[in-house]
Amino acid sequence: MRRATFLSLVVLLCFFVEALPAPQTNFTRQQYEEDFDRLWQGISDDYAYFDKKQTDWNKVREIYRPQIGAIKTRGEFVALLESVLEELYDFHTHLNTNTAASPRLVPSGTDIWAEWIKGRAIITEVRPESHAEKAGIRIGMQVASINDIAVDQAVSRRLGKSLRSSDEAARNWSLRILLAGRRNEKRSIEVIANGERRALSIDDQPAQPSVGATSARPLLEYRRVAKDIGYLRVNNSLGESDLIQQFDVALAALRNTRGLILDLRDTPSGGNTTVARGMMGRFIRRDMPYQKHSIPAEERQYGTKRSWIELVSPRGQFTYTSPVVVLVNHWTGSMGEGITIGLDGMKRATIVGTEMARLAGATSGIRLPNTGIGVTFPTEKLFHVNGSPRENFVPPVHINLLLTVNQQNEDVLLDRGLKTLRAMIKPARIGE
Repeated sequence: MRRATFLSLVVLLCFFVEALPAPQTNFTRQQYEEDFDRLWQGISDDYAYFDKKQTDWNKVREIYRPQIGAIKTRGEFVALLESVLEELYDFHTHLNTNTAASPRLVPSGTDIWAEWIKGRAIITEVRPESHAEKAGIRIGMQVASINDIAVDQAVSRRLGKSLRSSDEAARNWSLRILLAGRRNEKRSIEVIANGERRALSIDDQPAQPSVGATSARPLLEYRRVAKDIGYLRVNNSLGESDLIQQFDVALAALRNTRGLILDLRDTPSGGNTTVARGMMGRFIRRDMPYQKHSIPAEERQYGTKRSWIELVSPRGQFTYTSPVVVLVNHWTGSMGEGITIGLDGMKRATIVGTEMARLAGATSGIRLPNTGIGVTFPTEKLFHVNGSPRENFVPPVHINLLLTVNQQNEDVLLDRGLKTLRAMIKPARIGE
């Protein structure tokens, strides 16, 4: 009887599963137009950084809305919206869905950082152990072409069609997104090094994992790098609430160290302020300001400026009071940048490294009513407590990796961080 009942339930369940409608992938032109208008208007009303852009947002609508007539599938619509958002040349603005041909996100999906220096496209940092590094990409190389197109030409083609004029930020954005590539393509990058040209092919397809292998990493890692110096590295997990408890465990294990390295060089995906405040609260004994917010949309609409200072409160069973050095690079993004400027503003850490990802502002999201596509973009400006924009922050101990090309087999930033930390805890003798 039980077996018959069980089989009946299985048959019934299968019936309902088969009866469920497939996710909708095609929409009417009117539906696409409604979603386009929702995205365009939402950004028009609430995007925080129009004053920093050369984008003519009204022209964006004129250019792209008529193209909806040729859209046949949701995937084609995604590609159109990606082009729309690229007009803002803002790596903190993106769709929450993608196709096989979508561009990789920067910084989380890229392994090469480059910028225009004296008219040349120069690689300024390469992510360690990445596909690019394994292919032979190195700091200091000049980019000559990307996917067989001269770099100047490729960058010009990728710039937005609505820009009133080109600027350095737009050209650097275009260079970096081209070097990141698309999800379904291999990257071919021609470089110039020591006067010689070389074509390097980067295969981004992951290797087949061995049986039983797992790619999961711990949320953080910690150890002692010397008898009295602790090292704590966050593994791109600032959006994981469990990180707070694990951070407490790590800090308890390193409690008696005389100095701490907090490594935020692998936080490109950002996170949330709850986790960030949970971490920063372990280093202070009273409420302290860590960043300033403002909402430009309110001032644009009503002529009344809205801004406020966000505080961090002490937390945990003890306060870590020894000197702290924070390591940052171009893969320190969003909330990683927030923690960095917060500890700097509270004078609880010395920051060592390159410029960070320079992701602008705090983001909010909208969901398009018909296709269900999510859109994320910055709606608040963020500032250091000294009033300077977060995205402009330069570490007090700034390292130009172009000057360290002969030390590429070493962890230059960690080495400099340790030297900085040792100087901070003198004259006490540190056990090696």
